[in-house]
Amino acid sequence: MSFKKLTLAFSLLTGAGTLPALAQEQGIHQQSSQYEAPTDPLVKQKLEKWQDQKFGLIIHWGLYAVPGIIESWQICSEDWIERDSTVAYEDYKKWYWGLSKDFNPVKFNPEQWASVAKKAGMRYLVFTTKHHDGFNMFDTKQSDFKITSGPFKDNPRSNVAKYVFDAFRKEGFMIGAYFSKPDWHSQNFWWPKYATPNRNVNYDIKKYPWRWNQYKQFTYNQISELMHDYGSMDILWLDGGWVRPKETVNAEVRSWGAPIPEFSQDVDMPRIATMARQAQPGLIMVDRTVHGPYENYQTPEQRVPAHKIDNPWESCLTLANNWGYVPNDTYKSPTKVIHSLVEVVAKGGSLLLGVGPKPDGTLDNEAVTRLTAIGKWLEVNGAAIYNTRATDKYQDGSTYFTQGRKGARYAIACLPEDKAAPATIEWTGNAPKKGSKMTLLQTGKTVKWTRSGDKVRVTLPTALAQQAGAYPALAFAFSAE
Repeated sequence: MSFKKLTLAFSLLTGAGTLPALAQEQGIHQQSSQYEAPTDPLVKQKLEKWQDQKFGLIIHWGLYAVPGIIESWQICSEDWIERDSTVAYEDYKKWYWGLSKDFNPVKFNPEQWASVAKKAGMRYLVFTTKHHDGFNMFDTKQSDFKITSGPFKDNPRSNVAKYVFDAFRKEGFMIGAYFSKPDWHSQNFWWPKYATPNRNVNYDIKKYPWRWNQYKQFTYNQISELMHDYGSMDILWLDGGWVRPKETVNAEVRSWGAPIPEFSQDVDMPRIATMARQAQPGLIMVDRTVHGPYENYQTPEQRVPAHKIDNPWESCLTLANNWGYVPNDTYKSPTKVIHSLVEVVAKGGSLLLGVGPKPDGTLDNEAVTRLTAIGKWLEVNGAAIYNTRATDKYQDGSTYFTQGRKGARYAIACLPEDKAAPATIEWTGNAPKKGSKMTLLQTGKTVKWTRSGDKVRVTLPTALAQQAGAYPALAFAFSAE
């Protein structure tokens, strides 16, 4: 079947967002409940700096952008994944991997991405150097399956990751490299001798340790390239938590429902970490869901935790329905993202928002519009978000609380979308000091407040009620008791 016909067949099969929605549920990374704090002073220092940033961008960009389908997962043979039943599985994999001959992002403009992200109020980046499909968005010397070997190879910016990192670094972002521990294109992970029944390595590592050792060295070498050849790095963000030492597979991990083999898929994280931190002192390592010394912060995916979490963490959410670019995707409103950001920060976390560039290398206009709107809110209200920490009482209904380092307390009232601001806002707890001033960050002016028992009532300026939906949330600064 031709490329165009096959793409159309999958579009008709999945519909707008149907398969990605399923994939987000089944391919989702859970959150481990255990946390082990780092002991390296440099890591602790960088982790503290990262906790000040609060709002980051994760970019998924790879072969999957060409037909506009979910990232990597359609080449995984698990029963929750739907494909056209008239196309043989092996033929589908060949077609998918063959997209490397069509991926030619001639309008690649990382400076535009960085500029939009900065205007959105984002402060750190996580860029996908390689997803599970094994296609490398950097000029690795370990494989020819990379952006620098296809039609984009003669472009002066063909080493995509380098220019992405450089562009965001120039805008003052902390820099993170996403790297998938599983590599489904590698013959040392999915050996062509056997079928590929699921997301795991498809041969018995105990029977063929030499092959797995080759894969471990391949993984080490690729991460070494990223740590030594791409400038200053702050975060190594490792995805694919099913690739893990068997001793870390406990009852909690089994309850997540992902297929778990009876052998260890250990890539030797101590060796990787030692090398990476020699090259990048203080590097934050995020070995997702593999609780222990190399999961320096936790990463609940496509959800906000129900309660405050005291250790470092981030919620990984998408701006649209998908991590990568899917045509006609449904975007979240700026108000919804702002409310999620407020809730996440109040509960002690950071928000990592996913945006996928188009196959030509540009951002979708709708994504730019919504990110810009989020940034306009943060430009005025950022003091209640950046450099803050959680309070003991972090929420009262739709009002959330944060605290600054110098004793400032913030109340952030999330307002209903498309409705005008009310005349007054009330909350319980986190009361201002008697006789102190309260400032509305939206205007920079003081507002009147009263207290009755444990309840605080704030009177808003009448001008705020004139335009429905103009204020996703109102933030108040005060000195708490």
